[in-house]
Amino acid sequence: MKSAASLNRMAYDPVHLLGEVLRCEPDGSFAVACDGRAWSARRAASCLLAPQPGDEVLISGPDPSRVYLIAVTVQAEPAHATLETQGELVLRSLGGNVLVQSAGEVMLQGQGAVRVRTPEYAVEADDERHACKRVRMVAEQLHATIGETRLAGRSYEAVLDRMTLMARLSMRSVSEVEQVRAGSIDYQAEQTARLHASYTLVTGADLVKVDAKQIHMG
Repeated sequence: MKSAASLNRMAYDPVHLLGEVLRCEPDGSFAVACDGRAWSARRAASCLLAPQPGDEVLISGPDPSRVYLIAVTVQAEPAHATLETQGELVLRSLGGNVLVQSAGEVMLQGQGAVRVRTPEYAVEADDERHACKRVRMVAEQLHATIGETRLAGRSYEAVLDRMTLMARLSMRSVSEVEQVRAGSIDYQAEQTARLHASYTLVTGADLVKVDAKQIHMG
């Protein structure tokens, strides 16, 4: 019978070493120089920081044939870091907020799309820019408070059931032709109404009426 000491004795030598990344192999493994030799180690799933050549890393495994790169201990270029996974990545907080904070820019880039789904969406910025080929917006209500609005484009079209405009001053300048087609038109001015042109035509199919206390012609 085998003794208890022989049963507890490990039949392999565990590996737990610090080394330097030499290169990334085509199959995704890393060549790591440590203990006087180059080790082939696959990155552990828990090591999200992508190793780069020159980084000091920790490799560990149950035996020399099963060695994993489990952590990057010292970066050769600390100014640049990449968190990387092979499949889908979910960042979840079960009971708190998630804050992404940067001393410089924060960029979101998706090869297919970037989608935001939330009951409330708020953006606060001193300067906001949008550059798009097409913009589509669907909303039940739109409320905007704007100090100044400028719109420049080649064409503008709006289809509405009702339009109401209230302004203290209004000015519209059309360089060529302006046409209005309506069932009824009602213009009312409290003080002065003026219509002037090189040629002015006022026609009516059934009736043309001019009514005032004084009428000056000529």
